[in-house]
Parts: sequence; structure tokens; C-alpha cells
Amino acid sequence: MRTMSLIPSLSLLLMSMVAASYSETVTCEDAQKTCPAVIACSSPGINGFPGKDGRDGTKGEKGEPGQGLRGLQGPPGKLGPPGNPGPSGSPGPKGQKGDPGNSPDCDSSLAVSERKALQTEMARIKKWLTFSLGKQVGNKFFLTNGEMMTFEKVKALCVKFQASVATPRNAAENRAIQNLIKEEAFMGITDEKTEGQFVDLTGNRLTYTNWNEGEPNNAGSDEDCVLLLKDGRWNDVPCSSSHLAVCEFPI
Repeated sequence: MRTMSLIPSLSLLLMSMVAASYSETVTCEDAQKTCPAVIACSSPGINGFPGKDGRDGTKGEKGEPGQGLRGLQGPPGKLGPPGNPGPSGSPGPKGQKGDPGNSPDCDSSLAVSERKALQTEMARIKKWLTFSLGKQVGNKFFLTNGEMMTFEKVKALCVKFQASVATPRNAAENRAIQNLIKEEAFMGITDEKTEGQFVDLTGNRLTYTNWNEGEPNNAGSDEDCVLLLKDGRWNDVPCSSSHLAVCEFPI
């Protein structure tokens, strides 16, 4: 009899264990649908850590300009390095003539005395040069450096000192040069441009000549320059020959 009384107790115990096991596997949602009794659900779990950022998407199209007011212009940036200089521009128009300047106040009597002293000193120097080195006739002053050179070098030498090759225009000037030289000297006369037509270095025809007998004869077909001989006569010679240099200075 005790054994038979235990069977219902074991049956109840097994049923309660199966019910407990089933209640653990059924979700809360299912329990609400199937269980006649209200079953309490557990609280949600703690949130996990955020996931990693995804990749950037493609750049969108440029939007339309905004309708708001435009902002103020920012300050200018730093000055850049200077560029290369540009080409020179065309000359501008000539300006109007300015007003005459005012001379500084000075002692006019002192200025006059200084000018007179300077003129006296220049006259004295000119006399020294005339006595020692040169000859003066009218408004011309003839000088020589005593060097022998070609005609081209004589021209360059005279131009260097703002003078010209000695060219007698009359007998007095011809005699002054003759008295100055101790050797035959070049004169500023040639027929390089037109054979037989002797002109001065400005291209003007001669109004005075003093040719030696039988001259000019263009011996060798290259005598295009003119020499003043020791006796004052003229002779045509090659310009490449070397002779005394004599320059004339205007006074």
C-alpha cells in the first residue's frame, strides 16, 4: 500500500520538473501567447560598445549658392616675392617747359672778378702753348704731338681732343703749319670718294691749293691722302703711310 501511494507523488514531481524546464526555454512573447498565467520576463541586457565607423561615401554634387548675405572680405594675405621686371614702356609725351629757376643770391662783383681772373689765366696758358707747341692764325690754333701715324689714326687722335686734322684754307694758315712741323705732315684733304676730286673731311671742295709741281699724280693708284712738305708744297700719298699728326683747334 505504501508503494502505491508513492507513485502519484513521483508523477507530480516529474511533471513539476518538466514544467520548470519548459518555462526556461520558452520566450516571454511565446509565454504570453500560450500560457494562461502571466509569466514575468527578465530585464534587457547592457548595451554593447558602438561599432566602427563606416567608409566615407562618395562626394555629393555642389549645392546651390546660399541666399544669405555675403560675408565680409578677409584681410589681405602675405606679400609674395617680387616678379621679374617687365619691358620698358614707350616714352611718354614731352612735358611743358618749366618756369625759370631763381639763381641763388651771390656777390655779383665777386663773380665778375673770378671770370676776369679765369680769362686772364686761360690767355696766359694759350700763349705758353703757342710759344712752345703750336701756331695761331686767326681763329685757328695748330698743334702737333710729334708722333708719326697713319691717316686714320691722325683723324682719331684729333677727334679725341675735339679737334680736326689741320686743313689750310689760305696761304697764312699753310705757312703757320709749315713753320710748326719738322717732318712732312698729313692734312685733312683726300680724294678717297672720287679719284682726282680732293675735298676736306666735311666733303667740301677746296678753295685753296698749293700743289707741288706734277702733283697730284696718284702714283701707284692708291695716293688718296695729302701731305704738307717741309717747303709748304702739297703732295698726294697713300693714306696707309705714316707721317706727322697735326690738329687744328678753333679758338
